[in-house]
Amino acid sequence: MPTLFLKEGPLRFRILSLCLLVLVALAAGCQGDYIPTETISPMETFSPMPTPVPTAVSTPTPASKTPLVVFCAGSLILPFDQLEKAFESRYPEIDVQNECHGSIQVIRHVTDLHEKIDVVVTADASLIPMLMYATPDPESGKPYAEWYIRFATNKLGVAYQPQSKYAAEINTENWYTVLPRPDIKVGIADPRFDPSGYRTLMVFSLAQELYQNYSLYNQMFQGKFSTPITYFADDDLTTITVPEIVETKPGASIVIRGASIQLIALLQSGDLDFAFEYESVIQQHGLQMIHLPDALNLGSVDFEDFYRQVQVNLDFRRFASVKPEFKGERIGYGVTIPSNALHLEAAVQYIAYLLGPEGRALMEANYHPLFETLLANNFAAVPQALQELVAPEPQP
Repeated sequence: MPTLFLKEGPLRFRILSLCLLVLVALAAGCQGDYIPTETISPMETFSPMPTPVPTAVSTPTPASKTPLVVFCAGSLILPFDQLEKAFESRYPEIDVQNECHGSIQVIRHVTDLHEKIDVVVTADASLIPMLMYATPDPESGKPYAEWYIRFATNKLGVAYQPQSKYAAEINTENWYTVLPRPDIKVGIADPRFDPSGYRTLMVFSLAQELYQNYSLYNQMFQGKFSTPITYFADDDLTTITVPEIVETKPGASIVIRGASIQLIALLQSGDLDFAFEYESVIQQHGLQMIHLPDALNLGSVDFEDFYRQVQVNLDFRRFASVKPEFKGERIGYGVTIPSNALHLEAAVQYIAYLLGPEGRALMEANYHPLFETLLANNFAAVPQALQELVAPEPQP
């Protein structure tokens, strides 16, 4: 199937999640138990990611405009739609072309598919040095990135609808006893592709420590996957290992999708009762929300030491030169410009707008806070125009 794009005014997305708006309506008998691995992303090859179902066809970029290709995490869809329109109003000579996926998929488009992308924005800043610093562009031999700016945070929460099972019963005190029940459907993002997925695994590990109940993780996940997501607790660190193949067993209460934003349509259709989502996304879509304690939502500076008790490893053969290991930490979104970007000047202008007063106000209006102090990794390599907006990241 050829790749098409969504066009709404200046907006272009090739959004993985929007395919569900069509599929949910068509799949009358589907309960959303799982997507076979090969329909999410081929793991044995470096084939392109699955082609989403388009809703409209874009018009070509006028020859007089600079096309600026922006790939961002799916949790940024709505604020970045507005950001695109506001930025193009300020800079009418630039045509922003947004595309959203799970954050690891965003980076794969650069490092595996070698697409020319001008701005990369991920929901986990640590992905940029892990997967882009370590991977050279075959054309230039240079790393795909040499710097990033940690600019925004978020919190994990549990989204649901008034008609969800046990909606009248679940609350901030009992959520971890309700969600493992076998007669409900709980959605999580695939931890191989989306930080929301591996952060959800972290939440249950940390909940065991917070509530001193060391069976919570197994109650939620044990026996639900064809290949187990293993859990090993040591004195100082709990390690969760995600295997090459991640698919749930038929009839399992866990539902996996490639990106957390895909779960929204399933909640709205009633195919899910609950889903782990970022608080900003839950509020943007007007859903009901269970606020997780600060010790678990991965968004509090006061609990950063507590978060470090857990680590998630991805056991992938396709990461032959990199061993992805994600340590529990406060959520931090990252932005960079790939070394093979075609429109460096426009990319710098876009990031400066995002980090400036207009971008900050727009993000906060969408319930997505920016850090007060924006920190740059490898500050010396950051473009000069952006150095004025950030501070050097402290050295470990």
